[in-house]
Amino acid sequence: MAKSGDAVTSLESERHDNRSVLQTYSNLYSSDPIRVKAPGRINLIGDHTDYNEGFVLPAAIDMEIELALGKNSGRTCRIFSIDYKEEFIFDLEDFSPLPSGWANYIMGVVAQFQEKGFLITGFDCVFGGDIPIGAGLSSSAALECGVAVGLNRLFGYDIKKIDLIKMAQKAEHTFAGVQCGIMDQFASIMGKIDHVIQLDCRSLDYRHFKLDLQDYEILLCDTQVKHSLADSAYNTRREECDKGVAILSKNHENVASLRDVTLSMLEEQKSLLDPVIYQRCKFVVEENQRVLDACKALDKGDMVGFGTKMYQSHDGLSNLYEVSCAELDLLVEAAKSMNSVKGSRMMGGGFGGCTINLVKKNEAQAFENEMKQVFQKAFNQELVIYRVNIQDGVREIME
Repeated sequence: MAKSGDAVTSLESERHDNRSVLQTYSNLYSSDPIRVKAPGRINLIGDHTDYNEGFVLPAAIDMEIELALGKNSGRTCRIFSIDYKEEFIFDLEDFSPLPSGWANYIMGVVAQFQEKGFLITGFDCVFGGDIPIGAGLSSSAALECGVAVGLNRLFGYDIKKIDLIKMAQKAEHTFAGVQCGIMDQFASIMGKIDHVIQLDCRSLDYRHFKLDLQDYEILLCDTQVKHSLADSAYNTRREECDKGVAILSKNHENVASLRDVTLSMLEEQKSLLDPVIYQRCKFVVEENQRVLDACKALDKGDMVGFGTKMYQSHDGLSNLYEVSCAELDLLVEAAKSMNSVKGSRMMGGGFGGCTINLVKKNEAQAFENEMKQVFQKAFNQELVIYRVNIQDGVREIME
């Protein structure tokens, strides 16, 4: 059984100004809650490689969801979203995925606790934050990870971080219906202030290394576009990659994923692949290498080299993987014409959302002004720009 005071809207809905999460909790519910903050994430390079067991370079950011969670005496869970101004209630004995909506991310995590034998009794939760929806900053993963870490703490379990990450990812697979890789959840929980994460999505080996941007800063240009085909196309791209692996593995028994494929191998087998499947595989193989090359450039402090890899990544995402859109392509082309920008690319699942840009600090305002003018002229829409800092992962608020 699940019910809501108002219809549960999708995560593409308009967000509202945030109020105090703790104050709202106190107004609605009677127990003393614990509080956690869960960050969104950026990904400097390496999109659509995570579900192909490849490499990524994400970081948690200072746009976050705050949650307050407390036990109640029943077997129902009452969840209030400040941003959507609505409460959703579900029974722990009888709940299932909805056609869409933010409640799926929470119910999915609860289902993972139950499936793994962790007893969850009735609880109340209030959440709200400033991660823009549909911008490719993984608000859904932040919510999943915040709930996972919060429930782990609330019910006194000592579940390892890596297991919480996997539970949050599985929640998205089973309740939201998006067959995402592990990058978003990993970055949200394992983020470290002022550090990026070089993550091997096969072994889950990772390293934090301090990000020295020198005279540059990270600016995100949010198209505020979220085309309706994004989620379905995401799952389609995953299926296309799997088809490529199935064909390539027939002649190369060591191929378990596109992580195992080289460009020479791909060219040898090109005639066996549908042209579209070939393009998808080519992008992933090239993108994996780009991540490794980009990390070497960062280690050497080579921002020009790193930025070049960002531009190449966007070209591949747009032309080979076909997950860009007119708005994103325009922004990247405009950035290329500016001396103040060393790199730009679309970020996230695609078909809308943000570009991520490396911009000279002393020219950031001029960059903002010009990009807004370009976007307004082309699409008669306002361009929203965020300046983000790299933050710690999900953490309990103790004050």
